[in-house]
Amino acid sequence: MSHDVIIGSDGRTRCAWAGDAATPLGRYHDDVWGQRTYDQHAMFEALTLGVFQVGLSWSTVFNKRDAFRTAFHGFDIAKVAAMTDKDVDRLTQDASIIRNRAKIQATVDNAHATLLASPSLAELAKSYEATRQRSPRSVAALPTSTPQAENFARQLKARGYRFVGPTSVYAFMQNVGVVNDHIHGCFRASDGTTPT
Repeated sequence: MSHDVIIGSDGRTRCAWAGDAATPLGRYHDDVWGQRTYDQHAMFEALTLGVFQVGLSWSTVFNKRDAFRTAFHGFDIAKVAAMTDKDVDRLTQDASIIRNRAKIQATVDNAHATLLASPSLAELAKSYEATRQRSPRSVAALPTSTPQAENFARQLKARGYRFVGPTSVYAFMQNVGVVNDHIHGCFRASDGTTPT
């Protein structure tokens, strides 16, 4: 078995980065990451977390996910779009989140873009959905970006989205299941690995 997958206390084999199923990261791996969703709120959350991840580790952002949910009204797109400069100022003082003004403002701007998007964010994402018969064999084999992510990022920027480079867009694609990058052997992999 690859060192990039582990067997958890529940007996299931999963991507090693997730750790055990009993942890928040393990539950996120099992229930969210790579699972296809068309829910606009879930997609907006994934996009926002990607914005905040730029230049930081995923664990830093993930560990603040609940605080981000509170700060951004549960990722209710209309409520975030209605946030004012005063709200942005307040969030730059909120130690429970990453207090980067540009990223906070980008989140508000991205909510506006999501409300106005035509086609919708979900429809755009669907146009890049990948079906793959063979899952990645190792973490080292995972790209940080792809030509599809570059094209998707260009489309998003043209629609007014901010902080959406090819790397953050590829992370978004992984998160919402546009691509399934669970490693071969993981029970969530795309190549027919069967849950135990």
